[in-house]
Amino acid sequence: MKKITSADNERYKNLIKLGKKKHRDREGLYIIEGINLIEEAVKNGAQLKSIFIREDFSDQAVLDAIDSYDAEKYILTNRLFDSFADTETPQGIAAVAVKPSWTVEEFFEDSDNIIVLDRLQDPGNIGTILRTADACGFSGAVIMKGTADLFSPKTVRATAGSLYRVKMLYVDTPLEALRILSERGKKTVCTSPHVDTLYFDADIASDTALIIGNEAGGACEEFMSEADISVTLPMEGTIESLNAAVAASVLMYDSLRQRRMKLRG
Repeated sequence: MKKITSADNERYKNLIKLGKKKHRDREGLYIIEGINLIEEAVKNGAQLKSIFIREDFSDQAVLDAIDSYDAEKYILTNRLFDSFADTETPQGIAAVAVKPSWTVEEFFEDSDNIIVLDRLQDPGNIGTILRTADACGFSGAVIMKGTADLFSPKTVRATAGSLYRVKMLYVDTPLEALRILSERGKKTVCTSPHVDTLYFDADIASDTALIIGNEAGGACEEFMSEADISVTLPMEGTIESLNAAVAASVLMYDSLRQRRMKLRG
């Protein structure tokens, strides 16, 4: 393995640049920190370009495991590794991977329920939603323009590996998303505080696209007015709304419940 000791090293400078979204978008690459996420990525078919190891990293079992990975491998001084790592206590191993992409046809191949992220901003919320989508058997996520970067280090960690199991389709406008979903036979469902239909009274068992809106303002007006169904989550007490990830999880798990009830007959 080659050792990098200077911050002026070109490979290291490129690594540092991937901390910014514009460089991740331009290069089509992103950073994965920690052996568990790297192993999840490889297991689910992610393409690794390079692996960076802190010079005092001593877990021989991990070193033996990554030896077979088809990626360039570099040792970084402790100072250089810590200066690019996004975690407070770095595990000492990171990788640069190719961002996955799917065509519309690939995205909808063997698809069922889908989650739509409408301009969500919080990495924790996005991570929780994708993990829950994964757990509930949702096949993909439509990512609307204005949604936070799914490949930022914080969001990658928050997804805990589900990023590699849920397909993603990036769409610019709500009307385009509604058209694409309709053409593929998906029923669009949007939450709204201004309707009387409770979520558990709507059929969201299959071929459903659940729209989850921005943390501050909810779903955009186009989704609110043009979705096939609008539902509300009943609440008692004085609270006005739920956290976006909590609301999404409630809906997705009820979708799973409905689907299992139908299978039971």
